[in-house]
Amino acid sequence: MLRAKDIMTSPIISVGPDARVADVAELLLTHGISAVPVIEKGTLRGIVSEGDLLHREEIDTLPPNRSWWLGLFRDNGALARGYAKTHSVHVADVMTRDVVTVDEETPVREIADILERRHIKRVPVLRDGRLTGIVSRANLIRALAVAFQGTLLPVSREESDIRTDVLTALRKESWTVTTGLDASVADGVVTLWGTCQSEDERRASQVLVENIPGVSAVDDRRVLIDLAYNVAYGAI
Repeated sequence: MLRAKDIMTSPIISVGPDARVADVAELLLTHGISAVPVIEKGTLRGIVSEGDLLHREEIDTLPPNRSWWLGLFRDNGALARGYAKTHSVHVADVMTRDVVTVDEETPVREIADILERRHIKRVPVLRDGRLTGIVSRANLIRALAVAFQGTLLPVSREESDIRTDVLTALRKESWTVTTGLDASVADGVVTLWGTCQSEDERRASQVLVENIPGVSAVDDRRVLIDLAYNVAYGAI
């Protein structure tokens, strides 16, 4: 099982809360990164990302002005913080303070779920409260590429073992029709026999079988249940 420590970027570039926005912009461009953590006395205080720098007075990208009466229903503190974020030259005013973090032992599957659920692009990785790395969406894609490199290597296996793995894997899934299900294997090509309920089931089954070590191709000969019923009862 891959964990954060296996794929994280480390060491990382960071800044202090007293850094200037101009310095952060330069760091992002120079190093080709999309965010930098903000560290103070070894403790993570926040993070500055491209998103934090999108709306700036210097480049005329401030949010559109709201009608004055809408301001009456908004929190005055929130309005003030928004102004500071878009006009201040100090990182402490611009950074995102509520940062989602993980530890080095967090499984990669949990990190992927966090990124998707929280609509964020990266999570800092901590060890005993200290920042040790960052896992971004790019790190996950790199891990995927490496995983594919391994699965694309030729695997030599007994055909009987492949057949057993195919049938076992398909029978574990709740969306497969297992009645009459069978498989044969020749030169790495798996032929599936029996019936299936839909083309979606057929495609998912093919994907599942393709990912089994030793399988080079899938020949799905299963018949759709509606078609099998019509043939059996002379409808066609």
